[in-house]
Amino acid sequence: QVQLVESGGGLVQAGGSLRLSCAASGRTFSRYAMTWFRQAPGKEREFVATIKWSGGSTYYADSVKGRFTVSRDIAKNTVYLQMNSLKPEDTAVYYCAAKWGDYSTNPERYDYWGQGTQVTVSS
Repeated sequence: QVQLVESGGGLVQAGGSLRLSCAASGRTFSRYAMTWFRQAPGKEREFVATIKWSGGSTYYADSVKGRFTVSRDIAKNTVYLQMNSLKPEDTAVYYCAAKWGDYSTNPERYDYWGQGTQVTVSS
């Protein structure tokens, strides 16, 4: 049974940092793209950042480029999202998702999802 379990969310002041984790289990993800999405109240789920499990290539949304860093620890089967210089507009539920092959910014293309973790940035 495939599981993606996010953790690390919380409440932080603007300008602060958080690190999210996504622990993956239940299959081999070597050919998957591991992607972070987020969804704010009343808004659609949006692409944040992605990393190819094999090779580690990354891609970021313009809104987070230079502030967020996605990485993975193959030995721990875990993907991370380091978020720095957080802004109130980063407030959302953050989801980890896995897609076989290349990444997509379309959440409907993804095969597996975590339950999400809340990030709240106060001004």
